[in-house]
Amino acid sequence: MIKHAHAAATAAVPVLELSSISKAFPGVKALSEVGLRLYPGEVHTLMGQNGAGKSTLIKVLTGVYAPDSGQILLDGKPVQPRSTLDAQHLGISTVYQEVNLCPNLSVAENIFIGRYPARRGAIDWRAMQHQATALLQRLQIQIDVTLPLSCYPLAVQQMVAISRALNISARVLILDEPTSSLDDAEVQLLFSVLSGLREQGMAILFVTHFLDQTYAISDRITVLRNGVREGEYACSALSRLALVNKMVGASAEDATETAGVDASDAADPVDGPDNATDRKTGGGEMFLQARSLGRQGALAPLDLDIHKGELLGLCGLLGSGRTEAARLLFGADKADSGTIAIAGRKGHMGSFSSPRDAIAAGIGFCSEDRKLEGAILALSVRENIILALQARTGLLHAISRKRQQALANDYIKWLGIKTPDIDTPIASLSGGNQQKVLLARWLATAPDMLILDEPTRGIDVRAKQEIMDYVTALCRKGMAILFISSELSEVLRCSDRIVVMRDRKACGEYGRGELDETSVLQVIAGESL
Repeated sequence: MIKHAHAAATAAVPVLELSSISKAFPGVKALSEVGLRLYPGEVHTLMGQNGAGKSTLIKVLTGVYAPDSGQILLDGKPVQPRSTLDAQHLGISTVYQEVNLCPNLSVAENIFIGRYPARRGAIDWRAMQHQATALLQRLQIQIDVTLPLSCYPLAVQQMVAISRALNISARVLILDEPTSSLDDAEVQLLFSVLSGLREQGMAILFVTHFLDQTYAISDRITVLRNGVREGEYACSALSRLALVNKMVGASAEDATETAGVDASDAADPVDGPDNATDRKTGGGEMFLQARSLGRQGALAPLDLDIHKGELLGLCGLLGSGRTEAARLLFGADKADSGTIAIAGRKGHMGSFSSPRDAIAAGIGFCSEDRKLEGAILALSVRENIILALQARTGLLHAISRKRQQALANDYIKWLGIKTPDIDTPIASLSGGNQQKVLLARWLATAPDMLILDEPTRGIDVRAKQEIMDYVTALCRKGMAILFISSELSEVLRCSDRIVVMRDRKACGEYGRGELDETSVLQVIAGESL
């Protein structure tokens, strides 16, 4: 862990100050009277759950959005950045999570793209390469700047992006999730560079979800929750548990009263169509066994057992590794270590090579992003329901229109999907009904296991309860369920076992009733129970 002392912020005037910033979109109040102070010579970390308003605040600060109200002060003077280029001219530069550079161009060209030094009307290549080398040396990076950017690892590419930001005379450097794809050694390299920039007087706004990294590099922390600034704190004065509580809006007195509710208490929906599983296992035999499953920069090697007829909950803050684990188990991302055994049959080294392999093994996956990775909005309810089954069957064996209609009608009735008819575009349905269609899509394949990543996010309370009722009923019929949710009370109420994730690692496994909301937060914060 990098040790540092913070003196600049206690004595200096803020180089950047946001006061009473508000921003609304149709139906959404993204920011409400938010303030932020950033001093020279400090790393100030912005923390908050998904939807807290971090991205919107950065877009206001960098000129992507104009605030509805409030003021931005730079050196005490009001500024109104109209675009990212305008913000850069003011000295506010941003390095985003995804390196936004050109891998086919040289390192030097990437640093100076759009601002090439010229001599006698032509690019001065020698001057550009000399200046690029000097900028990178400022960051303690010594590489051949004439080579294509693609020759270097992601961590070095991040340094090149930072060098580009510094080359435009940045006084404020915003780093938006810069470590999400870096391994531990690369993170330490980045933090060493940030420490050097801090000593040179740079004001750095650092956005991350990782608790360990927050406490390794931060001087102060601002917490956002639901578009409102919860508070600003000296890093040394805020414990990890207190930070987690402030992010999720919990307190020590908020221990859930529903942690001991058994999933079997949920109302059992009517029997589903013939395709739906009706197997009862009773013995809870093993279905999936993952060993040392991991992906560099995404998930530390993970051991996971999932039994038939069991609902296993994954919980943790956003960025903790929950979704990364789900995607590796389904083959949506390819693991670079570990194995998966399904019903005693080992998968390939590195788990499944594609979702097709997982589907063939009897696994379905409802992604957390139903708009981008789930529902095909241009297709009908019927077409969305039969999509996974048709993919498994193959294009050469088209499902007849009659069978498509029968399946769609059966699942619409069973899951209570509210739609005028089976050929209505799914885009016209409510969020809850879209989610039911996606659940029907995977049930139509008669899976042995379902991975549900945030299946109730963004839908109304009644639809949430209906979906969870169906899920728990499927469990009782023998289906294995891996359930991911940001709502701790929901995970505690429904899960037979819980695996708690923190900073891309599994940090504990607990049976039903062993945890309540308070103790889950303690585990997430890294405190002993």
